[in-house]
Amino acid sequence: MNDGLRSGGSRLLVQFRARALQRRFEDGKQAQKEYGDVVGRKYVQRIQLIRHARSLDEVMALPGLRCHPLKGNLAGKYAVDLTGFVRLIFSLTEGDVITIERVSQHYGD
Repeated sequence: MNDGLRSGGSRLLVQFRARALQRRFEDGKQAQKEYGDVVGRKYVQRIQLIRHARSLDEVMALPGLRCHPLKGNLAGKYAVDLTGFVRLIFSLTEGDVITIERVSQHYGD
């Protein structure tokens, strides 16, 4: 899905793998309905933080996100924690474009 959202300046561009992921970001109530109150709120908050970052390094340095590269069959993608067992998975392409891939249970992929 190529409906990128740029927050201005030289900040990261965020796009969504699926239209449903974008709708959940744009309407936090949909995110809470899909993921539950806590995860839904954190889903929106985490994407807002990513949108305001200028680089992946800046995202990785943000406290509490635990942004890290993934391994194995998810190599080349990154994750940030939403809760202890739920994470937001995204990829980075050239040109500082972040693609939100999915929300998943950690260890349940």
